[in-house]
Amino acid sequence: MSKLQLVKSGTPQPRPNGAEPEFLKGLNPAQYKAATTIAGPVLIVAGAGSGKTRVLTYRIAYLLSQGVSPHNILALTFTNKAAAEMKERIAKIAGEGAGHRVWAGTFHSVFARVLRSEAEHLGYTKSFTIYDADDALSLIRNIMASMGISQQQFTPQSIRSGISWAKNQMMSPHEYALSANTLPEKQTGAIYHEYEKRLRANNAMDFDDLLLNMIRVLKNQPEVLKKYQELFKYILVDEYQDTNRAQYVAIQLLASGHKNLCVVGDDAQSIYRWRGADIRNILDFQRDYPNAEVVRLEQNYRSTKNILAAADAVIKNNQGQIKKTLWTENAEGDKITVLGCPSDREEAEAIVTVLKRQMREKDFDPKDFAIIYRTNAQSQQIEDSLRRANVPYTIVSGVSFYKRKEVKDTLAYLRLAVNPTDSESLLRIVNEPARALGKTSIQAIQLYAQENNIPLFEAFKNATKISTIQKRAQISSVQFSQLIEKFTLLKDEIPPAEFAVQYIEATGLLRMYKEQETEDALDRWNNIQRLLSHIAEYSARTENPTLEEYLEQIALISDLDITDTTKDHVSLMTLHAAKGLEFPVVFIAGLEQGLFPLGKAENDNEEKEEERRLFYVGITRAREKLFLTYAERRYRFGELSYSRPSEFLEEIDSTVLEYEGAFGMPAAAPQRRTGFQSPGFATGNNTFKNANNEVFKNFQSGGFKSNSAPASRPAFKSSQPRQPFYNDIQKQEYHSQIPVNTGALKVGVRVKHQMFGEGRVEAINGEGTQKRALVAFQSVGRKHLMLQYAKLEVIG
Repeated sequence: MSKLQLVKSGTPQPRPNGAEPEFLKGLNPAQYKAATTIAGPVLIVAGAGSGKTRVLTYRIAYLLSQGVSPHNILALTFTNKAAAEMKERIAKIAGEGAGHRVWAGTFHSVFARVLRSEAEHLGYTKSFTIYDADDALSLIRNIMASMGISQQQFTPQSIRSGISWAKNQMMSPHEYALSANTLPEKQTGAIYHEYEKRLRANNAMDFDDLLLNMIRVLKNQPEVLKKYQELFKYILVDEYQDTNRAQYVAIQLLASGHKNLCVVGDDAQSIYRWRGADIRNILDFQRDYPNAEVVRLEQNYRSTKNILAAADAVIKNNQGQIKKTLWTENAEGDKITVLGCPSDREEAEAIVTVLKRQMREKDFDPKDFAIIYRTNAQSQQIEDSLRRANVPYTIVSGVSFYKRKEVKDTLAYLRLAVNPTDSESLLRIVNEPARALGKTSIQAIQLYAQENNIPLFEAFKNATKISTIQKRAQISSVQFSQLIEKFTLLKDEIPPAEFAVQYIEATGLLRMYKEQETEDALDRWNNIQRLLSHIAEYSARTENPTLEEYLEQIALISDLDITDTTKDHVSLMTLHAAKGLEFPVVFIAGLEQGLFPLGKAENDNEEKEEERRLFYVGITRAREKLFLTYAERRYRFGELSYSRPSEFLEEIDSTVLEYEGAFGMPAAAPQRRTGFQSPGFATGNNTFKNANNEVFKNFQSGGFKSNSAPASRPAFKSSQPRQPFYNDIQKQEYHSQIPVNTGALKVGVRVKHQMFGEGRVEAINGEGTQKRALVAFQSVGRKHLMLQYAKLEVIG
């Protein structure tokens, strides 16, 4: 059999001396099969902590050892950091040259590279700008202002989310507008149309466009499709469970030539449904590729047996999953500790107390701990407690260096030199520093550009022809355009690092901050200098560096790419931000019904399964010790809420759990539910019972406010028709002036609420329009409701 036949058959190619590549020897049988089955479609189901990254790296190294050119291998990841680590590992095994010639990167970075070459097929130039989320949001705000749409009634963030959802579903503005039913969706459709128009005019693409335009060029240009099918003979996709529809289609197009497609993922860690990820992509892989080889990586190398048992017990409750059983040869380890606390403040104090005890008794450092929570709002109490205890901490996925105003301004200047038609970048920096160009003058120049159908930059160049603006503004506009034009011409004449320094100094940005002589201004000046140094570092390590390539790399940086968990700080993060990380000790806070899982999951099984997968991800971040915490009462949305422990706690085998009170005292487990109960607790010192008695005293004396906590707006769902925005529902529920018949309401009856579901009335207080009820709901615990607005339906 020839070498080529061996490669196509998937048979490992022996070396001349008959020995297999040395690096394969450390793999377990399943990993070995995953690394060496290289022909045809392959699905690698990689459980948490099963050595997925190692297998991906060795699979690529094995392909290279079989004579496959690195240029013919495409490895798609979800972070630039993961791609860089993969390249480094490959380089150590297969050599520096081979490792760095593999096409490894995120979907967006790889597709941006392809689109630079094929831009003309789509009506773009190769110098197109890539808009990140902030840039897209700025453009949407400008469009809303120009269209007279209230940004209080319809938030730019929700509009951006709707447009992104539509693009991930591959819906054009016209298709979206036809499907719009509610007023917010109709407004989104109108803005979407104008948004696309302005992106084109600016020679710009947003993140979603990088996927959509890749599909368009492959579908509409057969010669381009053939070119890249021949180039990418072997395709690997990491985190396949997180792919959306557009990514799925692009992969299918590229892989339909040689069909050597290997996808790696874990359906149990699919947690991005809210941003378009479609778990069906991995669940239906064998349907899409009937001849696919399926390899299960089930041996976990990260966690103890007890932690793994908890994760396995929880995830087995999901119906939509690929069956697998994780196991480990690690030690049994400590039991999982459940901390029951009277309030969210005491929960935070308990976490810090236990954390310091672990540091003292087990010799852990701050960097060994992660505190994970479902919503960002939960961090406030925890941060306060850590500060009071002088424990250093860092918020993972906080404000990125590249999102700071002065850095964004500097990048906007650089982008404008590369792409003068980028009007969003122009508008961002036209008065940074101030140039005597007021709002009225800028609006007049924009109007001139629209009326003459020319780019905004051209209108600034011709400002002397605009009679409606003052002479001073005309001169300032022309001088500004001349500055940009001068450096646009210089861009290709001098190296990027030298160009950036000369250009940014000429803009006056550095001088502006230096002259302000404040500590904040000095920080901003230093941040610009840091950015200029970064461009110099990029130029030093890159062959044939260009400003376009540098700006592309910066635009595609994600929060995970800049996450640094090596500093000696406790890491605080949401469960979504925790994916891909691991720590010796993990706290998961807020395990209460209505918070985790969120209330919207109560009557939506798909939402509940996603919440359960999120819990699974959180559990499997822990290597040695796991703490699960809940609070009996917590301030949410400005009101005090009472909850029962999360149903997810009941899914864990009690033999791997131990219970502890808020201040280190032993406690009993919460009562396991048998049908509907009042959301009370059975704790070691009856704290919640006493709290409940106090609640009734306060409630009956009129001491509680009676606002229901508003639900968060749901993300668009890829597998269901789009739902109305929650703000419409809230408007109907909380602001309707139609009174309801409350005569049948009395303590003890069962009622139904449109948002919170079924519950039992526990107290009634007040008269007339001020009449209110305390209701214990199955989904979200106790709520205080004004009967005038709540529209409760008596059901028994």
